[in-house]
Amino acid sequence: MLSTAGGSPVVSAPLIELGAPVLGEAEKRALAEVIDDGWLTMGERVRRFEQAFAALHWIDDAVAVNSATAALQVSLAAFDVGPGDEVLLPSMSFVATASVVVHAGATPVFVDIESPDRPHMSVEDARARITPRTRAIMVMHYGGYLMDMPRWRALADEFGLLLFEDAAHAVGLSGAVGTLSDAASFSFFTNKNMTTAEGGMIIISDEARRARARLLRSHGMTASTLARDRGRAVGYDVVECGHNFRMDELRAAIGIVQIERLPVWNDRRRTLTEEYRALVSSTTPDVVVPFERAHRTTAHIMPVLLPESADRAAVMARMRASRVQTSVHYAPIHRFEYYQRTSGPWSLPNTELFSRRQLTLPLHPRLTSSDVERVVETLRDALAQRQA
Repeated sequence: MLSTAGGSPVVSAPLIELGAPVLGEAEKRALAEVIDDGWLTMGERVRRFEQAFAALHWIDDAVAVNSATAALQVSLAAFDVGPGDEVLLPSMSFVATASVVVHAGATPVFVDIESPDRPHMSVEDARARITPRTRAIMVMHYGGYLMDMPRWRALADEFGLLLFEDAAHAVGLSGAVGTLSDAASFSFFTNKNMTTAEGGMIIISDEARRARARLLRSHGMTASTLARDRGRAVGYDVVECGHNFRMDELRAAIGIVQIERLPVWNDRRRTLTEEYRALVSSTTPDVVVPFERAHRTTAHIMPVLLPESADRAAVMARMRASRVQTSVHYAPIHRFEYYQRTSGPWSLPNTELFSRRQLTLPLHPRLTSSDVERVVETLRDALAQRQA
């Protein structure tokens, strides 16, 4: 970009985006093939995408839906979670983790995180919040960092509870997600490690519950539009009060292309994360990178903790002025007006401390090592200005 300063042309620095989907000719061809075929709604490509996703995660099968929120909602419904039930879940998550519980008629019970440098839901705090009404636990793999699933499975089994995974950040953790829980839900939103623009996937180990999820995503109908069109079914019955949560062929076509490259992209994200860790440690030692270096992850986002004395809004503004995008993941759900009004006060000190200090730096496969250096240098300079 060119601007003028004192009559001289000045080239501004290129924008470093917080996240950027990787899309190209392969996705264009896949979409064109769907249009040429003439079948747009849920069909054979959706089924192929489900099978490819299941194979990647070393499980038997998967159910595609039109968003991760729909995936969470269908998961709860498939196991009859509803009025009178309580569901333990993190406040340090996107709001959908809680809203689907409310829509099911159940009550969200917010659980604190372990510590500011390990923002995973605390097993000890969860145990303390279990009541006779507790029906389920919903864990969330923050930033793509794998939860201690054996420990959570043991807690759920001890109290006879269901265990759900909000795995929106964790697509591609093969053999780890969806293997110990009753259901795991994934996201393909545009900022995720792979994208279909909108879209989600459900892993349910129990075959009968998985079949029920398929019914619930499509109005509870016993035969799909494709099956009737192709003469494989005549008419249909409605055996559940379901939803229209179907994925379409256009999104599935993109997903089929994207999933082939996901392992390479996740590897690139992990490499960039390691570069960030080294540079942050040497350049801004008062900034903390959560989780241990060896923690298994998809490296979905690059969270850091600013010094407690830092003015985060000012740091973000300075970095934006230097054309580096940042964000916050997340504002805690229990502090939103709706949940304060409907759920009452909550004491989650670690969650609130983390949320005040957390800053998300750019991370996506398009970044270069030079970009990472520039981000960290910009962060250093933005923090230094608070001393001026």
